[in-house]
Amino acid sequence: MDTKWKNRIKISVWVLLVTFGLSGILSILDNGHWYLNKDYFHTDDFNMHVNEFIEYITIADINHISEKELKSDIKVTKDEIEEHRNRYGTLSEQVTNIKEQYQPKIEEAKAAENEDVVKLYEQQRDEKISDIIENFKSDEHVKAKVINEKEKQIDAFLKQKEEFIANYDGNLLSFHYYLEDAKTGEVFTNVKNANKPKDLKEQPNLFTKQYSSSVNGSLQLNGYYPFSDFIQDESFAQKPRIIQGVITLPNSGPTGNWIREQQEEYENRQMFFYVTSISSLLVICSAVFWARRLHPFQVIAASNKRNYYKRLPIDIKLVGLMLSIFFMAVALVANGQNYDNLYFSFLYSSGLFEFLFAVLMVGITLTQIVWIYRELGKKQLYKEAFIIKMSRWFYQLASDAFYDKSVGIQILLLLIVIFLSGFGAGIVFLEPEPDLFGIYTVLFLVVTIPVLLYMFKHIGNFNRIIQHSNELAAGKLEQDLPYKGKSSLAALAGNLNLLKHGVKTSKKAEAKSERLKTELITNVSHDLRTPLTSIITYTELLKAEGLTKEDHDSYLEIIDRKSKRLKGLIDDLFEASKMATGNIELNKQKVDILQLLQQALAEYNETIKESSLTFRLATPQSPIFTYVDGQKMWRVFDNLIGNILKYSMENTRVYVSVVFEKQKVQISFKNVSKYELGGNIEELFERFKRGDTSRHTDGSGLGLAIAKSIVDLHEGNLEIDVDGDLFKVTIELDAMES
Repeated sequence: MDTKWKNRIKISVWVLLVTFGLSGILSILDNGHWYLNKDYFHTDDFNMHVNEFIEYITIADINHISEKELKSDIKVTKDEIEEHRNRYGTLSEQVTNIKEQYQPKIEEAKAAENEDVVKLYEQQRDEKISDIIENFKSDEHVKAKVINEKEKQIDAFLKQKEEFIANYDGNLLSFHYYLEDAKTGEVFTNVKNANKPKDLKEQPNLFTKQYSSSVNGSLQLNGYYPFSDFIQDESFAQKPRIIQGVITLPNSGPTGNWIREQQEEYENRQMFFYVTSISSLLVICSAVFWARRLHPFQVIAASNKRNYYKRLPIDIKLVGLMLSIFFMAVALVANGQNYDNLYFSFLYSSGLFEFLFAVLMVGITLTQIVWIYRELGKKQLYKEAFIIKMSRWFYQLASDAFYDKSVGIQILLLLIVIFLSGFGAGIVFLEPEPDLFGIYTVLFLVVTIPVLLYMFKHIGNFNRIIQHSNELAAGKLEQDLPYKGKSSLAALAGNLNLLKHGVKTSKKAEAKSERLKTELITNVSHDLRTPLTSIITYTELLKAEGLTKEDHDSYLEIIDRKSKRLKGLIDDLFEASKMATGNIELNKQKVDILQLLQQALAEYNETIKESSLTFRLATPQSPIFTYVDGQKMWRVFDNLIGNILKYSMENTRVYVSVVFEKQKVQISFKNVSKYELGGNIEELFERFKRGDTSRHTDGSGLGLAIAKSIVDLHEGNLEIDVDGDLFKVTIELDAMES
């Protein structure tokens, strides 16, 4: 535990050093251009003051021009005359406009019966019309107006110039200058008794700027006035000048102390910049060398907190990394700007908070970089990305919404119509124009109202379907749900009706199954208990004393017969169960079905002769081959012939026929039943179900069930048909080519 805490402390110190070093590097990049100068007088700040002074003397002295000179140089071109003349339209348009302006006023004055005002308005109107007509007659008339406009512009320009000169504080930096126009030789200076630039340079100065007569070394000035963009006439613009001379900042005077303070503060800040920059570089180098021994990235990668971080999707991690990089950069830049403060502002609360925040963001960013780097190669992470999951979710949402495309498109169109209707209503009420209101009203009546009625109709159908489904879930199966058309809701209603009928059928089948199950248990119990009771009874009789040999042999014979009967019932039940579950293998071979049927009849030849039944056999002369399990199919014939002998009425005929047609062979058995076959004939296929409901015969009730199961396993068909007492069984199998 102590080792873990020591490692955490070391990592924290290392992150702190990295933060300090990075902040220093950013400080160098941000402030290097400011402090890597020879002195304060080579800085951008001081050069800005010099340029402001040059701009001031350019406007106030070098490019000074008087009001008289400006106004005397006014020129008016032909284009300016035409522009002024047609500024408000053609002659007819301007005259019409003046009349329209004054006509309401005149009418109002006439209504008030004020003749003096009427005459005054008419006089003003006529004067303006005359002036407009004169504009189109005389260029000199228009020229005078243009000159008057330009004179007003000059007055505004000179007023702004005076304000600019007045706003400049010349006492802030009292520069001295001696400048000369290189072409005209005109001299500009603010120093008395100064006859040449040398007179200013020889004085004790804090700053001296020399301008030579060469093109690169001279001061080039133009006639631009920064405060007057509307003066664009060539007569107002000043010609460019090439100026040579000197501008100095005296060591003494009203600005000496102030500029020395600025110079001293700059030098102190410059020294501090060098110290912090070198310290930052040393610290970052130390952090790099210490990382070789500390292995901070391995320690970060081994942190148990990474298990929680792994649960996040990879794209969320990358977004978090970008955010932390952004906040780290902001914090480092802000912290680096603190290094520019001579008083080391991060020692105060705000600066300390920014430094600690920068340390935290550097630590978080490095931790995320290490953890994400370890996972970049795992492709599974990209498949589980949040944006991928959201895309899948949205795709599934859209797929579900448009599973039935007609429904999805209808709902989308309905929403669009409703949205546009609401949007149009807002526009109509915000901009109540008659034409717009009329168009919206027509569209509302023709489109919106039918759409709303259509939507309400389908909502009503949907609500009825919900109500019907609730009733269906509650077991109410009486009434069908009415529906029309071929829409999705109509199809849903139809499916619910089918489902309801299916539930009814299922309930009936379930009730029938329960009844048959009860009967099965009852019949099985009765059929098994009868021979078992006899066995127990005669076994007890055998134990009696004084039993004669004839009685003893008779009892043994009865016990043997009943035991075989019980064994047969159990074997038939077992075989029927195997047949019903399909848990039996068939050994199929090519078998002559006629020969197999004749063998089955031959087995019962003696029994048939002893009975009062007459068998009539109708079969083709040629063999009919089928691909069946001969043993299992013989069992089918055996069960059916046995049932005929047990349940047929005495002194009746039995018809057995074989028909071959369309690669199908049909074997039918017809007899007259001894017992009345009422009720559902299909139930005769159920196990232990007999035509003899009193169950006095020796049958097990499994013969037909076993026979049908065997035929079904051969993919054939066994059907029962009853007409009164006539009982018919038909077997249909696939035949083979001979």
